[in-house]
Amino acid sequence: MVTATALQQRADETVTPVLTLGGDDLVHRRQATLGETLAGQPGVNFDNFGGGASRPVIRGQTAPRVQVLSDASQIQDASQVSPDHAVVTEPLLMRGIEVLRGPATLLYGGGAIGGAVNVLDSKIPTTLPTDGIEGIAEGRLGTADNEQSLVGGLTGAIGNFAIRVEGVARSSDDYRVPSRFGERHVDGSYNDTSTWSVGGAWVGERGYIGAAYTRHTSEYGLPGHSHDYEDCHPHGSSLHCGGHDHSHEHDHDHEHEHEEGHEEVPYVRLRSERIDIRSDYEEPLPGFERVRFRAGITKYRHEELEHDEVATTFRNKAHDVRLELTHKPLAGLRGTFGVQHAKSDFSAVGTEAYLPESETTNTGLFLFETLQSGPVRFEAAVRQEWQKVETTLNRRAEHNPFSVSGAAIWEAGSGYSVAVSLARSQRAPTAQELFARGVHLATNTYEVGDATLGKETSHSVDVTLRKSLGDTHFTLGAYHQDFDGYIYAETLDRFEDFRLISYTAHDATFTGIDGEIHHQFSPALGLAVFGDYVRAKFKDAGGNLPRIPAGRLGARGDVALAGFTVNAEYFRVFEQDRIAAYETRSPGYDMVNATVSYKLDLGEQSAEIYLRGTNLANALAFNHASFIKDASPLRGRNLVVGLRTVF
Repeated sequence: MVTATALQQRADETVTPVLTLGGDDLVHRRQATLGETLAGQPGVNFDNFGGGASRPVIRGQTAPRVQVLSDASQIQDASQVSPDHAVVTEPLLMRGIEVLRGPATLLYGGGAIGGAVNVLDSKIPTTLPTDGIEGIAEGRLGTADNEQSLVGGLTGAIGNFAIRVEGVARSSDDYRVPSRFGERHVDGSYNDTSTWSVGGAWVGERGYIGAAYTRHTSEYGLPGHSHDYEDCHPHGSSLHCGGHDHSHEHDHDHEHEHEEGHEEVPYVRLRSERIDIRSDYEEPLPGFERVRFRAGITKYRHEELEHDEVATTFRNKAHDVRLELTHKPLAGLRGTFGVQHAKSDFSAVGTEAYLPESETTNTGLFLFETLQSGPVRFEAAVRQEWQKVETTLNRRAEHNPFSVSGAAIWEAGSGYSVAVSLARSQRAPTAQELFARGVHLATNTYEVGDATLGKETSHSVDVTLRKSLGDTHFTLGAYHQDFDGYIYAETLDRFEDFRLISYTAHDATFTGIDGEIHHQFSPALGLAVFGDYVRAKFKDAGGNLPRIPAGRLGARGDVALAGFTVNAEYFRVFEQDRIAAYETRSPGYDMVNATVSYKLDLGEQSAEIYLRGTNLANALAFNHASFIKDASPLRGRNLVVGLRTVF
């Protein structure tokens, strides 16, 4: 069941192409960050920033067009502002991940115009433990970064009241990379994290209501961070750096001369405190099937330190409230309507305060309806938003995005189905795109916003072909997204590794395919082929959009024998030579991963020991979607051994 959809349909029933990750597959694939955990799934990439931060990239797009949710409630941190800011989630505590590929704007607003990732957890109990108490415990060790992780969770009940306590402690060093990179480790790729939460809920026959408090702290390095460009500033559309009288005719291949040895790498010290309130209740009122309520209140702060002194502090005090009502069939129609309100007070203080203090409020009303007519189900949805951004510099902007979609899915029998979705989606520009101005050393840029930017409008078509029954099943998707006024950071000039970027809008298109075909040869053997490709370019001016992931094609196999389960996969990431101005091409590479696990029979409880190997060929892999791909290649050969028990 996909909880991120309006009517909580099964993945093979949705018109929107949905990818789910859970169970043993999620347990084995979990990494320290959300982006790395999802890497390798069809249509999903990530923009890594060392070992401490990575955001999911869906069909070539990431924040601020991909929204990350915690059980349908916005995760409010600073990850949309910069790729070096971590998404505040803990993969080791997740029980499932749902990825909505393509526009999810109609349910979750303009921030999901490219897709949404819904993280499912157990911090608020939704059912009562069968025997009065249940829990998990897990330990992990990794070789490439000396990972040491401990995970624990316990749920108990007194009558109809359930209490949940859970936590994670993880430490890892700078990760190793192939020696041909020139260094054995990526300096500043370490990540030390601690997360714990306590929650409780009243659980009845028709639903539950509960709340949880979560505290997340993290300290991680910032590879590729340089202060050689602190004094760089723009003169019109050109850069001026130090004593250099800079022009467009300078030597772009010039390299810095560094003193022997490494400078101390700056690092992030992060703390997030969040309160979640959730409720699902059936038959709340006459004429209604279900009511769902979600609220998240966040107090977020992270400091960027150099030589153990705070250089810049980012803060975000935010809340998100969402109410959905699902009505019973009315004249054949079944649907959901609701309201969402979010507010964010964001500030940056210090040497990299390239953003003014701002307050962003967004309110949205949405309606989703579906109608079954024989083997065809029709869907339609609308959403109206009102967004206002105000800064302490007495500058403000207001936008009212409107989105509408129509779709149909034909159940052709024998598990075959064809789904077609058409959508007109709009997104309001962010405070960063409107008002940024200043040096951003993490990405080696000087950012300039444009307060005159208008709404971004996408017209999209998505076709999904599925087969869900029998020994062979597959999901294949093709899509085309046409943007009017696509907002992006255009590089105007470059001095060595430092760039002058200006937020501007041009028409652009995203066209691609993704999918997977799986065949079960026997109960013990299954094989699959998978892949994805996206082509993103500007319409009139020509040229390619920046940091678009390369195409991939691969295969995986699963074998189950005498208590052992073996999973092996290989995929080829092709060369990315369709690059934007001032970008460099990224060579292709081969990725080989494998997992061996064994289930232990311990009577009333279960346990599993597993060994997960990634990048077993030790390929030197550069991620084209990353801002610092040349300074932070992907992790080299890594082995993770884990022991997990559920009781």
